[in-house]
Amino acid sequence: MMQNLNNIVKQAKKMQEKIAKLQDEMGNKTVEASSGGGMVSVIINGKNELLSLKIEKEVVNPEDVDMLQDLVIAAVNEGMRKAQEMVSAEMSQVTGGLNIPGMF
Repeated sequence: MMQNLNNIVKQAKKMQEKIAKLQDEMGNKTVEASSGGGMVSVIINGKNELLSLKIEKEVVNPEDVDMLQDLVIAAVNEGMRKAQEMVSAEMSQVTGGLNIPGMF
């Protein structure tokens, strides 16, 4: 019985180490998303940090700032969704599909 408990603790520690390594690696993995047919594009890393924002000059219209704001929000939200999907896929490989609340 004690041997089984020790094995479980060792496995949990290995998984914890793998998860910590994955969290560090996520800063180097990126996704790209765009809106408005590519008029606004973003690059976001696996830590949900916005690394790049590109706005084509054709979409900049001082008379319609609301549209530009909507395009930026749409691109960022799509990028965040893609980044979360990427992290979830990577995490499921480490945890074997086990959902650990609060990890990402």
